[in-house]
Amino acid sequence: MEMEVKKKELKFKGKNLEELKKLDVREFAKLLGSRQRRTVLRNFQDHENFVKNAQEKIAKGKRSVKTHKRYLVVVPELIGTRIQVYNGKEFIPTDITLEMLGHKFGEFAPTRVRAKHNKDGKKKK
Repeated sequence: MEMEVKKKELKFKGKNLEELKKLDVREFAKLLGSRQRRTVLRNFQDHENFVKNAQEKIAKGKRSVKTHKRYLVVVPELIGTRIQVYNGKEFIPTDITLEMLGHKFGEFAPTRVRAKHNKDGKKKK
């Protein structure tokens, strides 16, 4: 008696990845929460331009795309790509997955680091 292990299919708001990739940026915005929806609809041209430029760079053979735009929301067309988000000091590489949909790029590149103290209680340099 072998038990079949079914792999759970990942979905976002009841839609699988193929259905999501067919959606326009503005259509995808309707599936988001209010804050992210507002961001996407106000800046939909920025989102569409970034997706287009990212796909062109990857088609040319670049491994990742660098950006300073921390306010952009992760849309389905970006799943599977590597994006390097600037945190004010350096670019933090991030692989975009299905679980990241609807989150902003800035969430994946923290701008502050935790203070590290030595045993005297003073900050290390």
